[in-house]
Amino acid sequence: MSPELHLILILVLRMMVAAAFVVTASIITERSGPVIGALVATLPVSAGPSYVFLALDHDAAFIAQGALSSLPVNAATIFMCLTYVVLAQRRSLLVSCGSAVAVWIVFASIIKQFDWPLTAGLAANLIAFGICIPLLAGYRHVKMPLVTRRWYDVPMRAALVATLVAIVVSTSGWVGPRISGIIALYPVVFSSIMVILHPRIGGPPTAAVLAHSAWGLLGFGMAIAVLHGAVVWFDSAIGLGLALATCIVWNLTLWGIGRRTQHKARQVP
Repeated sequence: MSPELHLILILVLRMMVAAAFVVTASIITERSGPVIGALVATLPVSAGPSYVFLALDHDAAFIAQGALSSLPVNAATIFMCLTYVVLAQRRSLLVSCGSAVAVWIVFASIIKQFDWPLTAGLAANLIAFGICIPLLAGYRHVKMPLVTRRWYDVPMRAALVATLVAIVVSTSGWVGPRISGIIALYPVVFSSIMVILHPRIGGPPTAAVLAHSAWGLLGFGMAIAVLHGAVVWFDSAIGLGLALATCIVWNLTLWGIGRRTQHKARQVP
């Protein structure tokens, strides 16, 4: 087998693995409602496979540097969500989603101009979420209509993530860790939620799903910080494992708090 064909086959295999993650997460999201769906959406469904494959191709220093760039990008993602949620109340998919993606691109373009130390990335997240979480709270309580899945929904999401993985992996050696860390954090799952659900159930219910994701996205930012620190102190495998564990524990905690709050609300006469 030629080296070129071997590289192509490896890339295709990586894309298929990433697509399998998305298919699984999509099925869970659609069957569990907006709250659980938002928590699943904030797991590292697209960024996780991208970072795993980057770790296979590069050393721990590359991953640690990429995580430093990913951390402020997580703050850009919450502003993207806020933009969509506000506009989706009355505007079309094209205006709402297009504006949200444009906001993310603007923030990402600014982020890539600087070297971000860990403290600056954490500060950016604290400021961004401190602003956005209270603003998003009022958009969460919307009655969700029945969603009927169409045949192209899951394949489209899988194709988007597989494409992202292909771009990250194939260009990482050329663009370096800073740009790779930014590209890896592009919110493919959130974008697909907008594109798929907005025409089907309307803007406000779709916005409610993204509004529910704010606290989960905050935990994802913590996981990126854990990834950087663990990779520096240990290695890429341990860093990736601890980052994933951080996301899972955080989201399970949010789920438990939500269940407890609902239980207390039912007991109030």
